[in-house]
Amino acid sequence: MQHTSLRRAARTAIAALVLGLTAHAALADQLDDIKKAGKIRIATTSSTPLFGYSDEKLQLAGSDVEAARLLAQDLGVQLDLIPVANAARVPTLQANRADIVVGSLSITPERLKVIDFSTPYAVISLIIGAPKSMAIKDYADLNGKRIGVTRATPNDTLTTQNAKGAEIMRYEDDATLITSMVTGQVDVFSSTPSNLQEMQKKAPGKNLEMKFEQKAFDLGIAINKNQPRLKEWIDGWVKTNMKNGKLNAIYKKYHGRDLPVAVQNPA
Repeated sequence: MQHTSLRRAARTAIAALVLGLTAHAALADQLDDIKKAGKIRIATTSSTPLFGYSDEKLQLAGSDVEAARLLAQDLGVQLDLIPVANAARVPTLQANRADIVVGSLSITPERLKVIDFSTPYAVISLIIGAPKSMAIKDYADLNGKRIGVTRATPNDTLTTQNAKGAEIMRYEDDATLITSMVTGQVDVFSSTPSNLQEMQKKAPGKNLEMKFEQKAFDLGIAINKNQPRLKEWIDGWVKTNMKNGKLNAIYKKYHGRDLPVAVQNPA
């Protein structure tokens, strides 16, 4: 009986060791893998004005795209840009179809439950916008109105929580949201100042303007959980390129303003 117990205990210990080794293998060091491959796969949005979009030559451009190029260059590897819709950013990372995401992802408590973020590398403001003729000062004024948002974004969450009396229309990406607003499918939108600028260019006769700011968010580079060395390298990269001014210069080039002082001087 004693021998049986000992054998059972031994089998349990071996099983635990195998399980531990398997878990370790599953959490293989992604930074080493990237360096060995000589390539980093970076997901970014392709329909978010100023951050990631297709230019007149149908090439990906924007502040996120330029930041991704700088990151790959400093890491010493080739860049494989993977354009994705807003709602697909986190799933693409989790499914290992990309190594990281540089795609205007706000750092939120909900996202931090499933992925990690770098030190903030940029910022984004969320706003409510509508024609100048509409009297809108706060969420209460949105009752009965049809509001367009991009699905699976903080805009979606904030507007759904606070505009209880409104009809929320959800679109898969910013480009579709912009089209819906300029063609009159929705009365009001929740998005970003950059998307407002795009709407104003496409439909100047609508006299669209910002009504109020919903919230300002720091943006982080998204990394899968349990990748401490990759996160450490990216955090260091962000801090270095904040200190030398390169990330601020990229942001200012596309957004026409400097990053907040707090973001330019990370702890």
